[in-house]
Amino acid sequence: MIAYLEGKINYKAATNIYLDIGGIAYDVQISLNTFAEIEPLKNVKLYTHLIVRENEHSIYGFFTMSEKDLFGKLISVSGIGPNTARVILSYMTPNEAKTAILTDNVVAFKKVKGVGPKTAQRIILDLKDKVAKEGLELDTNINLPTSSLRDEALSALLALGFNKNIVAKQIDKAFKDNPDINQVENLIKAVLRQLS
Repeated sequence: MIAYLEGKINYKAATNIYLDIGGIAYDVQISLNTFAEIEPLKNVKLYTHLIVRENEHSIYGFFTMSEKDLFGKLISVSGIGPNTARVILSYMTPNEAKTAILTDNVVAFKKVKGVGPKTAQRIILDLKDKVAKEGLELDTNINLPTSSLRDEALSALLALGFNKNIVAKQIDKAFKDNPDINQVENLIKAVLRQLS
């Protein structure tokens, strides 16, 4: 298992980065929370989780150990794969997800694409005791230039499996309803709320 990767960011999007380490670039999948933290950075250290499948190896990277640990807990729940866990961690901060688990907030998880009521209840049931043993941690928000918001949000939502025509309209609606949005993660969260 690779514990972490540290290197130069050669390519950056809301859902993945290319991390150059000694001339080898790793394609690392990230959540919106991690993207918000690394957006202004050129060099970064990400805690990683390697998913090995028959026909591919995927690396998921996280800015904090807290988010990495929660990702590991989420994918241990039956019915939650790595992409769904990443969507959960893009829709909610680790702190918000842990709070939803501790307060039996099924509705919070049901708003996430790919999570129905039974899966939401399973997440809470399976993880409540594990999360209760940990403290909660606050997230930091990083501002993004407004000009790239729409493209970044659209790219991220397409990578998460949404239909391009539907999300493009929802992005425009989110901008119209919330003209003060200036962070890609907030824009995507607004779109996800509209789609739920």
